[in-house]
Amino acid sequence: MAVGVEPTPQPPVEALQARLGYAFRDPALLEEALTHPSFLQGLPGSVSSNQRLEFLGDSVLQLILTQMLFSLYPGEREGPLSRRRAVLAKGPFLARLALETGLAGCLRMGAAEEASGGRAKSAALEDAFEALVGALYLDSDLATVRRVLEAVYGDLPSRLAKLETGENPKGRLQELIQPEHGNQALRYEVVAVEGADHARAYAVSVLLNGKPLGSGRGPSKKAAEEEAARQALLTLARG
Repeated sequence: MAVGVEPTPQPPVEALQARLGYAFRDPALLEEALTHPSFLQGLPGSVSSNQRLEFLGDSVLQLILTQMLFSLYPGEREGPLSRRRAVLAKGPFLARLALETGLAGCLRMGAAEEASGGRAKSAALEDAFEALVGALYLDSDLATVRRVLEAVYGDLPSRLAKLETGENPKGRLQELIQPEHGNQALRYEVVAVEGADHARAYAVSVLLNGKPLGSGRGPSKKAAEEEAARQALLTLARG
């Protein structure tokens, strides 16, 4: 390549396949997965939307997430496993994955839907992600889809720790600890306070039966405790 010459960017669909680490053998399946129903207005019978693939992909995704969680948490009961699967398969999170993979930029949709911001709508992105999973399954097999999804989801315990905590990590941690250890097993301890009055920094450890489980820092005691709880949740998620 000549010095100073910028590389030619990949077309969106090629970039999507590169991010997935998978090249479709049947490009028509990928095209169908990327076709929003609004694209078919005025094109009756010529192409199919991604609705049927979405139906298939939803089931394939549920199965693979079940397999992944079953392997990752061998001692977990059905209830917690089901809750974790629901978190990983819910619409807003699938929409986020669609954005992370570049799927949103590949969608084919009608002009009116495009003008109304359809490419950023959570429902459209969720449907397209599930359709993509369905297309992957038809183009390959379950093992391949699992490999792709494992890469897309990344560090599953870390994802779950962030998704499950929401805005109340201390409450989530208490909910997990209480059944086995009781209500008084957790204790938050300030281990350091630094900085001037107008710029305090707190360091907090959360202890489980006197043993450190997580630590955190923050501009207030509350913020530091919440960060410590998040780190404790991540520790528990990793087993």
